[in-house]
Amino acid sequence: MRPCDLEKTREIVFHPLPVGQVERARVLLQGLEGLEVRIGADSNTLLVHYHVCEYTLEGLETALSSQGFHLDNNLLCKLKRALAYFCEGVQRSNVEANEPDIKSQQAFMKVYERRLHGDSDETPEEWRDYK
Repeated sequence: MRPCDLEKTREIVFHPLPVGQVERARVLLQGLEGLEVRIGADSNTLLVHYHVCEYTLEGLETALSSQGFHLDNNLLCKLKRALAYFCEGVQRSNVEANEPDIKSQQAFMKVYERRLHGDSDETPEEWRDYK
């Protein structure tokens, strides 16, 4: 089960021109599995809901920009974007850090198997019987 804080609902804010780009972007994004898209309260926004391990706001907006869509670049939108990009990047890194590293565990197990167990007294043999 996925933690709830990794489920994100974000706004993608478009520039008012060209007209009709919000609807075109909605149709384009609806085809992606695991991504819910709907028109926001403002006619220039899309609301997207996704899991941060599958999508990021930065990835979605970069893909839209590369397809010729124009995002709103006022200062407030830029700040919101930067904060969302940073937070999602940190969350993705944290999730990856929590996944077990099987290869390093196997290497540790091999080293442990080869190590001699039992008496690990570092005292030289001739000093052990000294009384």
